[in-house]
Amino acid sequence: VMYKPFDFDSTKCYPLIEYVYPGPQTEAVNESWSSGMNRIDRLAQMGFIVITIGNRGGHPNRSKWYHNFGYGNLRDYGLADKKVAAQQLIARHSFIDGERVGIHGHSGGGFMSTAAILQYPDFFKAAVSCAGNHDNRIYNRWWSEKHHGIKENINETDTTFAYRISTNQELAGRLKGHLMLVTGDMDNNVNPANTIRVIDALIKANKRFDILLLPGQRHSFGSMDEYFFWKMADHFCRYLLGESKTEVDIKEINND
Repeated sequence: VMYKPFDFDSTKCYPLIEYVYPGPQTEAVNESWSSGMNRIDRLAQMGFIVITIGNRGGHPNRSKWYHNFGYGNLRDYGLADKKVAAQQLIARHSFIDGERVGIHGHSGGGFMSTAAILQYPDFFKAAVSCAGNHDNRIYNRWWSEKHHGIKENINETDTTFAYRISTNQELAGRLKGHLMLVTGDMDNNVNPANTIRVIDALIKANKRFDILLLPGQRHSFGSMDEYFFWKMADHFCRYLLGESKTEVDIKEINND
């Protein structure tokens, strides 16, 4: 699905932002409209082309092969599909700028968007990653074991199980673009320690990056979701449009 600005002009060239969620338990490609589409349609109104696409391994209802594609590679399995699809759209449409590509996601998408900007640092120039399960060793075992799989090692005397999922902090030294990490400090799904481990690795790698901590917010950002939207918009506008605001007040937020 492609979202365009309300004043879209096909003769202009727009930055591209991918809104991602890898699955593998569901595929986050909207087929209907709602008032809360601030990650996609509303974001596009800032002057971006925003897309959501599926990826192999992203849904159990397609086929057994499709769903099993990501087994044993839970961090990276969907990244190549997201990159190649974006490249194909860039080649097809002159109104998309292939030098200004961003990526954004929440939860599994927060995990995926950080992995993407680290795995493909020359392609994705900016990322906003929210509430990501960056280290599945401290996320829910029932989810990660189910979808990543565990390897059964059987010998003459015992049976053991090998279980390891690559983490985002392992790739921290690859960062070239502009990354903003976001988490609520009371996340009741993905513990904030997932984000903190990435922060720790980025600091130790001497990287510049941005952090947004939302006090008292759980996995969704609740009463601070509007503030988050404008911080996300600021990030992408600065690094993909070359536009930024310097005043301290976010005047677009109406608290009445």
